[in-house]
Amino acid sequence: MTEKEIRKLLEAVRRGRISPLKAIEKLRRLPFEDLGFAKIDHHRALRQGFPEVVLARGKRPEQVVAVVRRMLANEHNILITRADRKLYARIRRLSRGARYHELSGAITVHKERTIRGKGMILVLSAGTSDLPVAEEAQVTAEVMGNRVEAIHDVGVAGLHRLMRYREQLESARVIIVVAGMEGALPSVVAGLVGVPVIAVPTSVGYGASFEGLAALLGMLNTCASNVSVVNIDNGFGAGYVASVINRL
Repeated sequence: MTEKEIRKLLEAVRRGRISPLKAIEKLRRLPFEDLGFAKIDHHRALRQGFPEVVLARGKRPEQVVAVVRRMLANEHNILITRADRKLYARIRRLSRGARYHELSGAITVHKERTIRGKGMILVLSAGTSDLPVAEEAQVTAEVMGNRVEAIHDVGVAGLHRLMRYREQLESARVIIVVAGMEGALPSVVAGLVGVPVIAVPTSVGYGASFEGLAALLGMLNTCASNVSVVNIDNGFGAGYVASVINRL
């Protein structure tokens, strides 16, 4: 849709020839911006509630910088996942408000901090080795406009540690549980609460953990009915799904 067409659409709304809802439906399908190596979906926030997220891994730094520069021009909140400090230094030259999250390698730029979630998202990690994935989930949920709390190192090897936080468990609207090894923690948590539990298997563990496959299979085979599972080490996916649930 061209600028001229958008002007005509807005004029039609002003004159009452088309309803605002019909106009919104047309705007949802607006085209992307083609940079040649990437096509930026500027209107994803209109369709899905949050802008496109940039995965840094596998891209050249100058490609990420070019995408972020165009996104900044549209006043988007920006989330870059799986980045490093060298890329962060380049992004910070574009926006002084950029923040680097050391454990997960995420970079965030907040253009606005409106809380859109209806309740609190709780992120639990089984062990200290799971922190990078847990932080990715937490950062994702926060930049998408949610109130997030995190509790770490409450795995099943010392279950009494988890029970200390019963009040937070019961007050959460969505719970993300990050665990490696045998992946038992989500089942335990889900048995204590009546809200969605998003399980994130991590690649933490010894030989027979098969880089997270054992935790993944354990979570998929849980007997707790309120558990859904994302991919191995996919903290971003867990944070995103939790945000969608929390907005409902």
